[in-house]
Amino acid sequence: MKYLLDTHVIIWYLEDSSELPPEIKDIIDNPDNDIYICSISLWEIVIKMNIGKLKLGFGLDELLINIKNSDFIIVQLEDEYLKCYFGLPLLHRDPFDRLLISTAIAENLIIVTADENIHKYNAQWLWKTK
Repeated sequence: MKYLLDTHVIIWYLEDSSELPPEIKDIIDNPDNDIYICSISLWEIVIKMNIGKLKLGFGLDELLINIKNSDFIIVQLEDEYLKCYFGLPLLHRDPFDRLLISTAIAENLIIVTADENIHKYNAQWLWKTK
């Protein structure tokens, strides 16, 4: 399967947070799955770290090294995603989330997210809890 991680899922995974359900961690760790990260999520993390809105248990350099050394597939912003973004209804105004939704729709990826706002869109999503 092909999954796109929402920004909070990336953070929880890298921090080994208890917020991340074991079932989701198993999906991410399963070598049979392709796990995608949108470059937009990395941008969001860096922006929020820079303005003090996000504190991580590691610095920017470690974040980038961990991402680079992972098996994650980094998806760069494409024109097709912007066209999809432009056509999305304004059910949710967060531009980062809307770009993730657009990417998932355009690439037929399943978004792994706990964000219920993303569930409002016609995109495949996954979240499992006990």
